[in-house]
Amino acid sequence: MLRNNLWMVAIGRYDELAQAVLAHDGPVRLVGIDGCAGAGKTTFADRLAGAAGQAPIVHTDDFASHDVPIDWWPRMLADVVEPLLAQQPATYTAYDWVNRSAGPTLRVDPAPLVVIEGVGACRRAWRDELAMSIWIETPREERLRRGLARDGEELADFWREWMAAEDEYVAAEDPESYADVVVDGAAFMEGDADNEFVIVRATAAVRLPRCHEPG
Repeated sequence: MLRNNLWMVAIGRYDELAQAVLAHDGPVRLVGIDGCAGAGKTTFADRLAGAAGQAPIVHTDDFASHDVPIDWWPRMLADVVEPLLAQQPATYTAYDWVNRSAGPTLRVDPAPLVVIEGVGACRRAWRDELAMSIWIETPREERLRRGLARDGEELADFWREWMAAEDEYVAAEDPESYADVVVDGAAFMEGDADNEFVIVRATAAVRLPRCHEPG
C-alpha cells in the first residue's frame, strides 16, 4: 500500500534488496542496519550479505564496550566509513566482550556492498553517506526476552542498563524516522524466512520489484 510516498506493510526479498542497493552509484555502497539490542539486526545483516554474494559486515559491537555503549562513533567514522568511501581498506581493533579488553585487529576491504550492522549503524555522523539505511523495529519486551534467552537471566541488569543507553541514542538521533526501510523484526514469516522479510514502511524510491501486501 502506498501512502504519503511511503510503502506500508509489504513483503520484501533479500536478493531484491541487495539489487536495489547495488543500483546506487558505487563503487562502494554502505548499508546501515540499525535498531536496538535484540531486534534481529544481525540475522537481517547476515541474510542481506548472503544475498549480495557474502558482502562484508562491520558490527558496531566491535566498537562499543561495557564502558562506552553508544559514544564510540568517532572511531568507526575514522576507521571504517571514511576509508571505505575512499576505496581504502578499513582496519580496526574489535572489543573483546569476554575479557573486557582490546581484541583482534580486523580488516574489511572495499566491496560493492558493505553492511554496517548494530545499534548506531545509521548515526547522523554518516547517515548521508549510506546507500540505504534500514531500521529493525521490534517491541521492547520481545527484545529483552531474546537477549536474556541468549545471555542468561544473570545479565538482566546489564541488559536494562544497555537498553537505557540505547534509548538516549534513539531520542537524540531518531534513526527510525530517517530510515529508507523499516522492517518488522518480530514478524513471523510463514513463507521463506531465509529469503523474505516484512516491510513496515519504506520510501517509494526503494520499493522492491516484488513487494506486495501480505494476505
